Amino acid sequence: MNKVNESIWIGRTDDTEDCASFRYHQVVELANIKQISGGCAIIGFECEEGVRRNKGRLGAAGAPNALRSGLANLPWRFPENAQLCDVGNIACDGEDLESAQRQLGEAVTAILSKGAAPIILGGGHETLYGHYLGVRESIGKDATLGIVNIDAHFDLRPYDEQTSSGTMFRQILEQDPQSRYFVAGIQRYGNTQELFDRADLLDVTYVHEDEMIPGHLDNLMVALDNFIGHHDAVLLTLCTDVLNAAFAPGVSAPSPFGLDPSTVRAIIRKVAGHEKTRSFDICEVNPALDENGRTVKLGAHLVNEAIASFILKA
Repeated sequence: MNKVNESIWIGRTDDTEDCASFRYHQVVELANIKQISGGCAIIGFECEEGVRRNKGRLGAAGAPNALRSGLANLPWRFPENAQLCDVGNIACDGEDLESAQRQLGEAVTAILSKGAAPIILGGGHETLYGHYLGVRESIGKDATLGIVNIDAHFDLRPYDEQTSSGTMFRQILEQDPQSRYFVAGIQRYGNTQELFDRADLLDVTYVHEDEMIPGHLDNLMVALDNFIGHHDAVLLTLCTDVLNAAFAPGVSAPSPFGLDPSTVRAIIRKVAGHEKTRSFDICEVNPALDENGRTVKLGAHLVNEAIASFILKA
């Protein structure tokens, strides 16, 4: 685990004593996992090896610290006793993606054991597999796990030769009979017919992007309620390539017909605010491809929505 430099957490200071004027950088505590006692714990996953293997555009390994900088100046509008820790980054050593995912899983398990909600800043979407390993270890092999993904893509590619950022959900579903998968934002022409067929074979619940109209999400929310209700625990993952490229140009695979940010925010509030949801990750933010920092800024605001949901339901 690599400790985060304090200089990342800087921003405007309106008051040094009045907590009603505080921003994230004045509240976050740089800590090791042993020091956590509830609240939310940020952990970064500096990895894009899965994206490289999936032949995507590189740059997502720089997202964890960029997202921290985006969060730093946001107002902290939560109870005085609310806790936010930053436990640092896990970095992928060369091409050894699998070891990095195992390390992330161990850290997620440890954070959950401290009664805190892991807030994982990816990294490519291969981040999700390490996230999953940690939650599964925490809840035990017999508990049912619902995985909610906000994504334009299924990520159900074959992994017989090599895992990548496009294989994680197939890995999970074929190896873990106690896990099920719900994905919102699927692009009708962003996935091959084989992937749609594979999703049906693996009993994936999915909602197309063009069915998710801002202000008309009642059916989606009912479907999410039904899905969550059938599981003992839930994890939430966001692949930012689900967002309309006009709002999020800095991603590995931009979506011209992607989702409106308000729709993604509504899903985060719904799922992260549920008592069964244990954790959240954000993936595929790519600062190297971002225009004027728009994607990083939006990503930071969406992370804030997840943190708010976990803190306010506690």
